[in-house]
Amino acid sequence: MELKSNEEKITKALLVSVDTGEYDAEASLAELFELVKSAGAEPVLSVTQNLQKPDSGTYVGSGKLQEISEICRLREIDLLVFDCELTPTQIKNIEAETDVRVIDRTSLILDIFALRARSKEGKLQVELAQLKYMLPRLTGKGIALSRLGGGIGTRGPGETKLETDRRHIRRRMETLKEELSDVEQHRQMLRKRREKDGVITCAIVGYTNAGKSTLMNCLTNAGVLAQDKLFATLDPTSRALKLPSGVTVMMIDTVGLVRRLPHHLVEAFRSTLEEAAQSDIILNVCDASSDEARTHIKVTTDLLESLGCGDTPIITVLNKCDLLDENTLAQDFKSCVKISAKNGSGIDALLRAIDNNLPVRLKKVKLLIPFEYAGIASEIRTKGTLISENFAADGMEIEAIVDEMLYSKVSRFVKTN
Repeated sequence: MELKSNEEKITKALLVSVDTGEYDAEASLAELFELVKSAGAEPVLSVTQNLQKPDSGTYVGSGKLQEISEICRLREIDLLVFDCELTPTQIKNIEAETDVRVIDRTSLILDIFALRARSKEGKLQVELAQLKYMLPRLTGKGIALSRLGGGIGTRGPGETKLETDRRHIRRRMETLKEELSDVEQHRQMLRKRREKDGVITCAIVGYTNAGKSTLMNCLTNAGVLAQDKLFATLDPTSRALKLPSGVTVMMIDTVGLVRRLPHHLVEAFRSTLEEAAQSDIILNVCDASSDEARTHIKVTTDLLESLGCGDTPIITVLNKCDLLDENTLAQDFKSCVKISAKNGSGIDALLRAIDNNLPVRLKKVKLLIPFEYAGIASEIRTKGTLISENFAADGMEIEAIVDEMLYSKVSRFVKTN
């Protein structure tokens, strides 16, 4: 979806929603406004219709479609964006009536994903999701032909071209899956190496535009793109963070979530989300200033549960608290860490919370180990995290991070000065 012409003319978009009572249509439409702006278009206004179920041919009723057509003509609308997933037939019928290009919510999100992806894995995932979205719609164009069951009117280059396109898309999808599998194997190797080296991981997850990248930059100076746009971050970024206890954890920034994210989009980015699922600690970051804060937390929590994160410590982090007064925060949220990643307030409390939720209680120690106990020094190198090691006249001076079990063995060698 190309939202801008060569003259950089801003695309004027009309947003359309049908409220069937199945979900919060108003909140979803508000989010669609932000999605359209993130894609580079200008959402001029929106139209909502209450229906028991969408019209099978045009999604909205015939009267509402005429109204939409008139708005498009009067306001010089370039693009219609429907807050749903449309069928090929619906798109064709709406475009025929309005003479305006039509896209749906899924197509819009895919376009933003394609715009934001930077890494090889991100680009592969976006392309695979786009092809999954395209294939049934390509097939849909041939429904009228396939129903005839062969014979006059069903032969010729049209059907041949359709079958060729189908085969090409399926072959490309298989190639993408193989390439993603290779990337995932590499990711697994890195994960195993981190586990072997005793690296503790802490994933930052949450709703899109909650300030996750700003928090990542605040904690680690990662230089991650941080913009007031939905899906500003698609590619996972990892940076080391040293906690007050002296323990170093690997922080991982992940793709943002959104309500009603189509299933195949979640599947396409599952490997990225699994970085969170397999982390030792998870930070569930939420924009506290949003009216939908509780819903956003629930969306993230539900997804984490579906990924099997039930036993992983999850710290709920309320960001952008500088936009709210203390009374509002005290009344509305409890058992949460309240921060502002933008101005740095509450970061010390967040670091303590991460420290308190480490998978095992770790200790940073300075030791003087006599040479006759070289076996213990070897065990520290294998089971602990070695920071430094020097040889002195009376033994080995070692600084390391050890767990409670190992600490019980080395505590007698702790240097007191």
